[in-house]
Amino acid sequence: MPSTKTFLLAALILLPLPLRAQTAARQAAALRFTDVTAQAGINFRHVSTPEKRYIVESMSGGVALLDYDNDGYLDIFFVNSLTVDLVKSKGKTRSALYRNRGDGTFEDVTEKAGVGDIGWGMGAIAADYNNDGFEDIYVTCVGPNHLLKNNGDGTFTDVTAKAGVGDPRWSTGATFVDYDRDGWLDLFVANYVAFDFNNLPEFGKDKTCQFKGIAVQCGPRGLPGDGDTLYHNNRDGTFTDVSKKAGVSDPNGYYGMGVIASDFDDDGLTDIFVANDSTPNFQYKNNGDGTFKEVGFLSGTALSESGGAQGSMGVTVADYDHDGRLDLFITNFDDEYNTLYHNDGHNSFTDASYAARVAAVSLPYVGWGTKFFDYDNDGWVDLFVANGHVYPQIKTFKQRNFVFRNNRDGTFAEVGETLGAPFAEKHAARGAAFGDLDNDGDVDIVINNLGDAAQVLRNDGGNSAGNFVLVKTVGVKSNRDGVGARVSVVSGDLAQKDEVRSGDSYLSQSDKRLHFGLGERTKIDSIEVRWPSGAVDKVTNAKVNSLVVIKEGQGVVEQKEFKAARR
Repeated sequence: MPSTKTFLLAALILLPLPLRAQTAARQAAALRFTDVTAQAGINFRHVSTPEKRYIVESMSGGVALLDYDNDGYLDIFFVNSLTVDLVKSKGKTRSALYRNRGDGTFEDVTEKAGVGDIGWGMGAIAADYNNDGFEDIYVTCVGPNHLLKNNGDGTFTDVTAKAGVGDPRWSTGATFVDYDRDGWLDLFVANYVAFDFNNLPEFGKDKTCQFKGIAVQCGPRGLPGDGDTLYHNNRDGTFTDVSKKAGVSDPNGYYGMGVIASDFDDDGLTDIFVANDSTPNFQYKNNGDGTFKEVGFLSGTALSESGGAQGSMGVTVADYDHDGRLDLFITNFDDEYNTLYHNDGHNSFTDASYAARVAAVSLPYVGWGTKFFDYDNDGWVDLFVANGHVYPQIKTFKQRNFVFRNNRDGTFAEVGETLGAPFAEKHAARGAAFGDLDNDGDVDIVINNLGDAAQVLRNDGGNSAGNFVLVKTVGVKSNRDGVGARVSVVSGDLAQKDEVRSGDSYLSQSDKRLHFGLGERTKIDSIEVRWPSGAVDKVTNAKVNSLVVIKEGQGVVEQKEFKAARR
């Protein structure tokens, strides 16, 4: 019979983690984000006034990631704004397009591309609206908006007037979405405040222009709101306003901000969610007949758990707990916690913010750009929040950003300050976009800071912490980018799903290639794509640590292994 000493020795041998798990833990602990903005050659600076006496001066600007020249690397488009004084003097600012050289540096191609002069910009989204194989850019503005058609030769043409999509109001969030599944991307645009430059609200004039006893800019409460617009793609380069017919015009003029298109009830039809500032959110259920039904109150996403309307700026969607349903996260204002709505199925959501531990830490902050993304490639999506107040008159105007690590048990832990110096810095951050800029297998972050320099944060170590697969969709019967496609990836005991989207975060566009972390798993059992057309492709020959291009009806048409990825 073995001695007690033998049992103790065996127990000690069993206590340590397996070597691979130990290695992965060390690699994850070493993961950092590095600010590489300067060395990448990016010198964009957003324009705003120091005082921000008017609400219109504190709400811009977005950032879009797109591969405009189809070279396989993500380029960056930064949106710039004006000021009230510049409007009066007919002055201009410069938005900027940076081409990714593929070697860690970027080239400013704004003038060559012809995309710098867009007026008072707010945000931007990108997608191939005319199915010609090149991503186009739609810029929301303090009227009118701009549709920039990609000519395929490195230049863009402003086709707004011809296309009929120049909403003249103060537009904010937008999304390209094929709501009728005809294979062509339509366009939804949210609008904010009916701002009158000839009748400017007086700074600090009444209670709606004060914050905790301090005189500040006015709005949005006390200012008139504006309706929203849905443009149907006519397939000939033009669009038709179908807002009222579709039931999404917002006749009461709520303060629309963040927008995201997602199939919340998994019925194969893409729905539209609008995060409304200080007014109830809209969740538009797609009826499948060209119309929508607003179900925000019925679903539980219109208000917070306490029944109040919140600031509702940025929005992101993901299956954070691996139950097969897409959940919803919204960033909010000071003293209003950021809200995580858990998808319970059948278009019913529960406010899980406090239970998931993402609420309490957010109370003193004002959140904007946000995204569920797997920064450490462990197969569980984490969460980023860009923070920054709107009132420079208060001490906490500039704030640090958050990163919430997914604890894999329905909760998150805020770990931003452990991930490098950029998360200890304070800015008035606004738009944020996410994508693998250097094609090394982990997700990087680009941030547009209000009245300040932009930031490019490189993920250093995510690809060493876990394996991955990057999925790009190419539609045939569906729209060319596959926007609206639902992608499921199975690797052993790990099942994940996501959607291809155009427009998310706050007024921004992230990489439409879908990134899935796989942890230590070295084999992909299957990737399934449910296309907007209803067709389904299932592939079983995908390789880990690679970009897998799936074409509708053909399966895998290209696989590209990322050389910098872990082995």
